[in-house]
Amino acid sequence: MKAALYHAFGVRPEITTVPDPAPPEGGVVVEVAATGVCRSDWHGWMGHDPDIRLPHVPGHELAGTVVALGAGIRNWRVGDRVTVPFVSGCGRCAECQAGHQQVCERQFQPGFTHWGSFAQYVALHQADQNLVALPGGLDFVTAASLGCRFATSFRAVVGQGRVRGGEWVAVHGCGGVGLSAILIAKALGAQVIAVDIGAEQLRLAAELGADLTLNSREVPDVPGAVRELTGGGAHVSLDALGHPDTCANSVLCLRTRGRHIQVGLLLGDQSRPAVPMDRVIARELEIYGSHGMAAHTYPEMLAMIGRGALRPERLLGQRVSLEQGVDVLVDMNRFGGRGVTVIDRF
Repeated sequence: MKAALYHAFGVRPEITTVPDPAPPEGGVVVEVAATGVCRSDWHGWMGHDPDIRLPHVPGHELAGTVVALGAGIRNWRVGDRVTVPFVSGCGRCAECQAGHQQVCERQFQPGFTHWGSFAQYVALHQADQNLVALPGGLDFVTAASLGCRFATSFRAVVGQGRVRGGEWVAVHGCGGVGLSAILIAKALGAQVIAVDIGAEQLRLAAELGADLTLNSREVPDVPGAVRELTGGGAHVSLDALGHPDTCANSVLCLRTRGRHIQVGLLLGDQSRPAVPMDRVIARELEIYGSHGMAAHTYPEMLAMIGRGALRPERLLGQRVSLEQGVDVLVDMNRFGGRGVTVIDRF
């Protein structure tokens, strides 16, 4: 099969021919119809993920058709149209048994723990627990955009944030995750204030429904501005970027008993930022992490998409070839905004 393969971190991947994957026991092989290019792919390519073993094929936002079954598969057939969460569970550990596959102790991540979807075919493990059937009206390109940034944002806003209609939601960072969070929060009836350093990102945030926008390069006190604009502070605030400043601003902009959701990754020297714990205690704030979304919780999201309450296709960027997708990966530092570039031709 054709695949994008890299032999060293930070070295440009090459489009090459590699052996077709065989279905693992309990798994399947999916013919990839569309795959997203994500900031997490860039982090993996740069060597920031310890799970990756070289040589490696990246890609974890995918949709396609089942073409081969491993031993023991009960729930799937050749020809099924499917997607998969970017974090998948083993099905056996305590967290999986409790329904929390997104924090599985032995999680499977295509494009990280195993070869991913920048290829014609991808092998997916523990398929009965992790695959998600696609509704007939959902196209492959839109489905591929759900697997990481959109599903992660959905769980952050709906599951962890428990956002309700009429509440104020602050979103710090308007890349793919942040714009998805804005779209989802608005679908729930919330009021949204978007914070970013880029005029184009803020324009997109307003286009997707943000009621207010703040350019943090122009506002000396972001938390104070959010509290003033929202009449006391956000009920829910998300750090969708992953930086010590956005993390602190997200906590500090909350009203009493508000909820901070950390979605953006903080890496290296920034992985343990200072958190204003005095404010957390005095205002009885809640702090949550959010890491993906389990396959069994997809129906609520898919139902909202099916009835038109959510329109993730509004987040889609251009469609590109596999070769162009490598260009996007290499130039990811300049890639943002609407955020989902999809590889859909091989």
